[in-house]
Amino acid sequence: MQLSGFDGRLALVTGAAGGIGAALVRLLRESGCRVIATDLAAPEGEDGRALDVTDSAAVNALVDDIERDIGAIDFGINVAGVLQSGSVDTIDDDAWRRTFAVNADGVFYLCRALARVMTPRRRGAMVTVGSNAAGVPRHAMAAYGASKAAAAMFMRCLGLELAPLGIRCNSVAPGSTLTPMQTGMWADSSGEQRVIDGIPEDYKTGIPLGKLAKPDDVASAVMFLLSEQAGHIVMDDLYVDGGATLHGG
Repeated sequence: MQLSGFDGRLALVTGAAGGIGAALVRLLRESGCRVIATDLAAPEGEDGRALDVTDSAAVNALVDDIERDIGAIDFGINVAGVLQSGSVDTIDDDAWRRTFAVNADGVFYLCRALARVMTPRRRGAMVTVGSNAAGVPRHAMAAYGASKAAAAMFMRCLGLELAPLGIRCNSVAPGSTLTPMQTGMWADSSGEQRVIDGIPEDYKTGIPLGKLAKPDDVASAVMFLLSEQAGHIVMDDLYVDGGATLHGG
């Protein structure tokens, strides 16, 4: 079965310069979408825009510009994210606030702007790429996990508000994925296998499926939630982690 509902639609993606975001942009374009791809520095290629998701005025301005100059936004996808690791006693105020500013505030700013333009049309879909760390405690990742948990609950509340208007809101919760965010935490070449096997000293289970996700694995889950085939799914948080959290979502 081929996913449908993308041809001729317009999508706005944050965090699109690499990893999951870049994979999603490619899949959307291959499916017939026009995509406005954003990141702190404008991604290469057609319709790349620079956007700091922590700047609410910039988010509002970009949505307004797209709606005026390009067309109605059908899909909004939050992929932008940052990871701050370290024990709670070592995280300083700026690192804590920066993590929430990107991972939680940025989701709020974009979704709010999109809700305002989608509501009169009574159609649209939004997906936030969160993390399985939102639902399972992670050692030395309090800021990241808490910010992702905030975003996940925000998406559920937003979905409840907008569902009666025909606007669907969902999240995807990836586990360990082969992106620079993941590999940047590895001390040496054994990092990948350690993640797959599990790290007992950090109370972290392994991955039952025996492999890390690829960016396309997560992007494909987002595509499903945006598609017509997911037309009756709202307020969901789809775990894409190879079973690592033993979570059935």
